[in-house]
This record gives sequence, C-alpha cells and structure tokens, in this order.
Amino acid sequence: SMSDNKHNRTYLRGFGNEFESEALPGSLPRGQNNPQRCPRGLYAEQLSGSSFTMTRSKNLRSWLYRTMPTVDEEEFVQDDEDVFKHVATKYDHLDGNPNQLRWKPAPLAPDGTPVTFLQGLWSIAGAGDPSAKKGVAIYMYACNTSMKDAFYNSDGDLLIVPQTGSLSIRTEFGQLDVEQNEICVIPRGIVFRVEQQDSARGYMLESFQGHFCLPDLGPIGSNGLANARDFEYPTASFEEVQGDVKIYNKFCGKLFKKISHHSPFNVVAWHGNYLPFKYNLTTFCTMNTVSYDHPDPSIFTVLSCPSETAGESAVDFVIFPPRWMVAEDTFRPPYFHRNYMSEFMGMISGKYDAKVGFSAGGASLHCCMSAHGPDRETTERAEEAEMSPVKFEDGLAFMFETSAILKPTPQAMSCPFRDTQYKAMYNTHDDTSNLKTSSPQKHTTFSLIPS
Repeated sequence: SMSDNKHNRTYLRGFGNEFESEALPGSLPRGQNNPQRCPRGLYAEQLSGSSFTMTRSKNLRSWLYRTMPTVDEEEFVQDDEDVFKHVATKYDHLDGNPNQLRWKPAPLAPDGTPVTFLQGLWSIAGAGDPSAKKGVAIYMYACNTSMKDAFYNSDGDLLIVPQTGSLSIRTEFGQLDVEQNEICVIPRGIVFRVEQQDSARGYMLESFQGHFCLPDLGPIGSNGLANARDFEYPTASFEEVQGDVKIYNKFCGKLFKKISHHSPFNVVAWHGNYLPFKYNLTTFCTMNTVSYDHPDPSIFTVLSCPSETAGESAVDFVIFPPRWMVAEDTFRPPYFHRNYMSEFMGMISGKYDAKVGFSAGGASLHCCMSAHGPDRETTERAEEAEMSPVKFEDGLAFMFETSAILKPTPQAMSCPFRDTQYKAMYNTHDDTSNLKTSSPQKHTTFSLIPS
C-alpha cells in the first residue's frame, strides 16, 4: 500500500493483484467467502467481471461485504430528465467519414450553470453494439458540479483521462482522486459518483468488449512501459447516510434510473481482483529507438483491450510522453501513415510534436485507411534538423486506437469548435521529388493476346 498525503488517501498497488481491504477491522470473513452469518451483520455479494468458467489467469471477481444488499424492490425506468442529452445511444445508423477530422478545445462548463459529470458527457465518435459486447465509444466531458446521484455502466469499461481540473471519484470499493496526467478505469458494473471542487474537462473511452490489461512486453523483457507496481487501487470506505439515492444505469446504450433506499457506497470490506484503479502517466517507462527510424506508436501502449484475433486489440490506450529523440539520419516526427486501425487523439497538455495547432483540450480522428501525417512546417523543420539528441518535453498527447471503424456523431461534425480548416493543412505540402530525367522514358506495351 501507499499513502497519498495530498489527499489523505491510502492506495493498494500492483496491476491485477488479489487485494483485500476493510474499513472496520474484523469485517472480512476468514477462510470462506459467504458464511452463514457475515461479521458485523454484513451481506456478502459477489461482483463478477468475467464468466464463472473463464480461465484462471483472466477470471475476474470480487466479494463485497455491505450494510445492505444491492438488490431491492425498485424497478429501473428509462430516464426522462435528459441527463444524457449529448450521449449517443447507438452507432449503427451513423454515417462513417473517411476525412481527417480535428476539433479545437471544447468549452468548459459555463460559470453559473451547474453541470455534473453525467450531464457534461458529450459523444464524439463510436462503433459497434454494446448489446453484442463489441465496439467502443469516445466522449469528451466538461463539468463543474459534484454528482449527488450514483451511476454504473452495464455496457463496458470506462477509461477517464482528465485534461484540466481534478476528479474525486467515490466507488463501491473506495475513493480515487484523479488529476491531470493521471487516468482511471472504472470496470463494467461498478457504481461510482464523480465529486469535484472546480471546473474539469477531459476525455473518456468506453470499451464494450473485454477489460483493460497490460500489453505483453515480448523481447522488451520483464520491465518497461507501464509497470504493474505503479497502478493504484482504492481502500475500503463507506458512507453512513440515510434517505433515498437515485442510481443511473447505462444499459444497451440508453440511460435508466431507479431510487435506492440506501447509499450504494455501503461496502465496509471487500476482497478480489475486479476493481477500479488509477495510474500516473508520468511513471511510464518510455522505450524509443537509439539507432534509426521512428518506431510504431504501439511502443507507447499503456493499456489494451484484446480482441478475439490474436495480436489485434479491440482498443489500445497509447501516450506520447516527454522523451529523448536520438535517431540518426531519420525523419523524427511521426511518419506519414495509412492505418488499419482507427486513431482518436487528444492533447492533455502542451503541444504535439507533429502538427501546429493541435491544442490541449482538442482532439483529432483519423479513421481506417485515412492518410495522415505531419504538416508542412513540421516536415520542413524535421528534414533540415541537425541530428543531435533532442529531449521533447513540450506536451503530453494520447491516443485511443481501435480496430473498429469509428463513426463521428452529428454533433461532433456540426459543433462550433470543429476545426474545419484542418484538412486544408495537408494542401500546403510541395512536390519536392526530383524524378526528371534528361530524356523521355520509353514505355513498352505488352499484350497477352496472340498476334
């Protein structure tokens, strides 16, 4: 465990570990999960993140010991309050767009107008179907007010990337304080509430398929990239409040709600390996070439959701952190590229090393086989640059990379902060090739038809 003195929190450390925690000593049963009577009169409840028969190495579940069970007599009804008015419910009816797309920084939540995390979610692109547990959805958020209600997502795991402002996320398992340069993951089904002291803006990825895991390191060896010991998990805490609590549930793309007659944050103790967690991106151990050529961006993968196809991710979370660039006789910015995967990029802070005008809080989308690369200014500077070691420390960008073909939402295409001049940036490149010869080339025409 590790203490966070800034927020007076204690976290458990180690990706994918089996943990246990109790807010009151003697609350965890010993030797079994579900005794006839639990200590302190608590109720035992299992939360499964995988099928019962999943292989042991991928089997995810936790046991929670609560003052009241989650199940009650109240029914979920579809929300009629327009809480999710900017959230897309499905993507199969949307049109794809093969063009390069970019957005300027989204506006912050307006002063004087309370906006919670749920109300501030804004769908930008997605693909697939949560009812089939395949696909992804990408959001931006802007909020300024703590939630009083609670929320859980039946459709998939959520990966939250704060860009400005901090979030204090109360979960069934305890509290996570998440700031700029940190991320957090709330797995499918875990109830949470976002609390905050100031205005916040950021990005969120929803994966309908599987769960986030660390990428295999292959010949890199035993250490590097996101090290398992740097992932932090909450310790048990619970609230003793009386009265009704509204609980929202995103289910098959739509928002439902019900009233609970007790707080969902009533877990006094727990043990297991299906848990929310956070990670500080500044601890990422960056790998890069020390000889020549720009490596593929997969070398910067933090977390991955595997697909059924070996070697192909349903979605990856990738960062472009401060790093030394020392490649010799090499075009050092990210190369011109057409990609099988679709790439959504966001900017947490500073500036991006491949393009002018990509600002913190902004975003871009390059879908499957859509050509992209550095702008003219970056290209010319890179071609003339002296090949001495350079430390890039001007910004932190990230990428959601998915095998799905992302479809932008209508509001993303029509919003006032879409950068409609982005594609024109590529029209400034000159033909600098030197292919002219002193005499015209003679071309021979071959025929497969016998004369």
